[in-house]
Amino acid sequence: MTGIIWLASYPKSGNTWLRAYLANLFRNPERPLAINDLPNYVLGDGFFIHYETFSGKKMAELTPEDIARLRPKVHEWFAYSRGEDVFVKTHNLIARIDGCPLITPSATVGAIYVVRNPLDVAVSFTHHYQVSVDRAVESLSDPNYHLPASDDQMIQYLSSWSRHVKSWLDAPGMKLHLMRYEDMIKKPAKAFNGLVDFLGVPKEPARMQKALKFSSFKELSNQEEETCFVESRPDGKAKFFRKGGVGGWRDSLSKDQVAALIEAHGEVMTRVGYLTKDGKLKDV
Repeated sequence: MTGIIWLASYPKSGNTWLRAYLANLFRNPERPLAINDLPNYVLGDGFFIHYETFSGKKMAELTPEDIARLRPKVHEWFAYSRGEDVFVKTHNLIARIDGCPLITPSATVGAIYVVRNPLDVAVSFTHHYQVSVDRAVESLSDPNYHLPASDDQMIQYLSSWSRHVKSWLDAPGMKLHLMRYEDMIKKPAKAFNGLVDFLGVPKEPARMQKALKFSSFKELSNQEEETCFVESRPDGKAKFFRKGGVGGWRDSLSKDQVAALIEAHGEVMTRVGYLTKDGKLKDV
């Protein structure tokens, strides 16, 4: 059976890095693949063009209810059009909108979920979306939070950070591999070896190491500087690949902001290893 392997995450958690690694691993190019070519290797579930192509209508002609009904059909199209498993990026949680699933079970063969400490996610939000830290903290705890439609993408339904994570980790019947952004940074060989094991493809150490090099933060950041990444802010106010580090929240969040995030997300932060059972932050 062929189908979709979802590359899922809350925004600003490492999804682009994961896509770049997989594209370089499977294509095995002589030089790093261009970041603006990633959509050629990993589909995105929210681009208008897929719905326009499938329906034969312009997005302006489609109501939200139309889009909800079309989504499972588009996912089935993704799943079977290439005759092999296909990677599809999503920031959506697993839920239903207008009675229809955001993630279609019948088209799904598995998922890779990348999680990042919400304290660092909040800091990245402030820069990428140009909002205050307080606004970022509030957004991560808002059960109705979503990213509005843009020129070429539909609304992305996120909900709160905790609900998003649990929706994927607890999805019934989901064959899922969890990756922590912090492990990808600090223990890349181990983290990506685990990914290759999950995918069940042969391990070729030299090829895997080259994919890591070609998808490194330095490489992606340099490409953004040289070519202007299509996923960067169009106003140029913030780089997409800003720092790529771990623990930057210590210099950016107040004690009250940290406390608010832990109060809202402590259960899930403990579950994925960011807090001890007695509520203390781990050095990850």
